[in-house]
Amino acid sequence: MAVRPSVLVIACGALAREIMALIRNNEWSEFVVQCLPAEFHNTPDKIPAAVRSKIREQRDRFEKIFVAYADCGTGGQLDTVLENEGVERLPGAHCYEFFAGHRQFQELATAEPGTFYLTDFLARHFERLIINGLGIDRHPELQAMYFGNYKKLVYLSQIEDADLMERAQRAARRLELIFEHRATGYGLLEGSLRSVRVSIDGEVDHRILA
Repeated sequence: MAVRPSVLVIACGALAREIMALIRNNEWSEFVVQCLPAEFHNTPDKIPAAVRSKIREQRDRFEKIFVAYADCGTGGQLDTVLENEGVERLPGAHCYEFFAGHRQFQELATAEPGTFYLTDFLARHFERLIINGLGIDRHPELQAMYFGNYKKLVYLSQIEDADLMERAQRAARRLELIFEHRATGYGLLEGSLRSVRVSIDGEVDHRILA
């Protein structure tokens, strides 16, 4: 018997590929994913209202709603929305933290505060979201304004992919930053989705405790 989807995941478009891979690999038929534009990465002030609108639009259709965003630059505004709506989100300040894990991210940030981070998504769309999105393609002088205080680029990879590795290295060269790679996998994203699944069906999945 097919399982009726009972959880809506409202996700950042930058996480769509990773979330769908986890759902597919684990055969989690309970989840339905609806994404907001990945371009909100550059305009985080739009995230809280968009998430609130999606929650209210879809609330009656699902047993549970989960938001696949961290704070993501909203300065606590997203948490205010979610507290009012009674909805949980991913842990941490941004996707770099929940992919790397709290401890590893703090170690990276402490070792070099002037670090720019890439995920698989940002490596794949670096030119569109960073170079074009910030206007550096049209106004090259902006690169120094945006990145002049950065020293290092750390690529937090979710999968092993030679093309993405080359893209990330090319991005570091483009920004004139020292390159470093950390293979994080899905980090806290997978555990968070597992916890949501357990919360609706009461099953104990011992992989959560690993």
